[in-house]
Amino acid sequence: MRRTRASLLASLVVATAALAPIAAIATLALGADIVFDMRSLGILTHTVLLAGLSVAGAVLLGVPLAVLTTYADLPLRRLWVAALAAPLAIPSYIGAFAYFAAFGPGGELDRLIGLPSPRIEGLAGSALIMSLYTYPFVLLSTRAALQSLDGSVVDAARTLGLSLPAALWHVVLPRARNGIAAGALLVALYALSDFATPAIMGLDTFTRMIYVEYNAFGLDRAAMMSLQLLALVVIVLWLEARVRVRREHFGRRVHFSLSPAARRLALAVAAAVVMATVVIPLAVFGLWLAREGAIGFEASFAFNSAYAAGLAAAVTLVVAVPVAHAATTGGLGRLCERITYLGFGVPGIVMGTALVYIGLRLPLLYQTLALLVLAYVLRFLPLAVGAVRASSDRVEDSMVGAARSLGASPAEAFRRVSLPLILPGVIAAAALVFLEAMRELPATLLLRPTGFDTLATYLWRVYDAGQLGRGAVPALALVAISAAALAIMLAGESRRRRLTPL
Repeated sequence: MRRTRASLLASLVVATAALAPIAAIATLALGADIVFDMRSLGILTHTVLLAGLSVAGAVLLGVPLAVLTTYADLPLRRLWVAALAAPLAIPSYIGAFAYFAAFGPGGELDRLIGLPSPRIEGLAGSALIMSLYTYPFVLLSTRAALQSLDGSVVDAARTLGLSLPAALWHVVLPRARNGIAAGALLVALYALSDFATPAIMGLDTFTRMIYVEYNAFGLDRAAMMSLQLLALVVIVLWLEARVRVRREHFGRRVHFSLSPAARRLALAVAAAVVMATVVIPLAVFGLWLAREGAIGFEASFAFNSAYAAGLAAAVTLVVAVPVAHAATTGGLGRLCERITYLGFGVPGIVMGTALVYIGLRLPLLYQTLALLVLAYVLRFLPLAVGAVRASSDRVEDSMVGAARSLGASPAEAFRRVSLPLILPGVIAAAALVFLEAMRELPATLLLRPTGFDTLATYLWRVYDAGQLGRGAVPALALVAISAAALAIMLAGESRRRRLTPL
């Protein structure tokens, strides 16, 4: 009972902290002289178009690739799944950085082989980059839905005269639509929240203009735009909450063989996507590294990134445990848990603006590492809470009860029974929070202490100064660290499934 009260109290404190940035933005916006004008309409149009085009592009890429890698007889299928999911380890702004430098007059492609190419910029460029680096959300959610479908329904459709493409279109995809919708809504949320990609591409969206207003000391206008952006985010989150992926009773797996020509076409398309998302950016950064080396780069940038992200991961896990426990104790605990999920829907640029305002009211916090870590914790706490809850739900009460009946103390039962079962999930959650904190750019730009540069902020600084070649080392380091953290997270998830009792 004492532990329950302590968890509930801690959860209430965390929920209050999660609401503070939204309250700060609302308070700050009261001083804005303009609520909505023609300029705001243009920004809203660009933001909505970017989200819509990104979703369309991600679905057009992700769904066919999901069908092929789930049902078709592709050679080395697992390797292709891993390669096609690899863009998850590359922040979209790194892709935008590489494409901005590679294409167009005077770009790397033009300099190397004299091949003229269109510049990747504006709405089209932003939507292209966003689609390339978010389609794995659709790919993975669609694959999960497709793997649960019973192939006997497809067989029945084929016996009634439908061709294979018609059966996939009329029978399979409608039953996987919720999985497709879940991935598409994640893409929309990402596109609404992303700051660097539209900024690099020169597209005026809410995230970019909030940063412009902040630098022009227009905090009140930045806050008003933040509220307008949050309204769009809330709509997406509401739609996402209504999507429920239904799983069928699994029967025979759908499987089909491709003709040699169709197989070659499928492999060519998959290879082209991997080339566009992974090979081209790495080639550009490798070229810069060979040409300019590590000029201007300091090891402290990597240390600062790892230090801040490590602190955020540790604090987030410490905070997540009581929140997850309180959610199992009753309605108030579940409400507090739901409130903490608001942070993940708040874009980094909005979180940064809100905490700048709070820091100005609390000078001890302003431009301190503590305020930056707080931003990371509030943004990525839902990732840790979800992982801890999922791991804890897998610990059966009967197993703990059996340990207690054999004479184990509560502490010993937790150490020898519960902890081994939840630890892989906790490690995966820590890796995920670490990964997201390492990659976070807008909140870090606004909240970092003076002189505290991370890999992400240094990459932004060299872009802003037009010294693109100096971005090779931080970009490659971010990709490598992201890949390692993603591997640890997936290994933790795999081990958790193996340890889960049937």
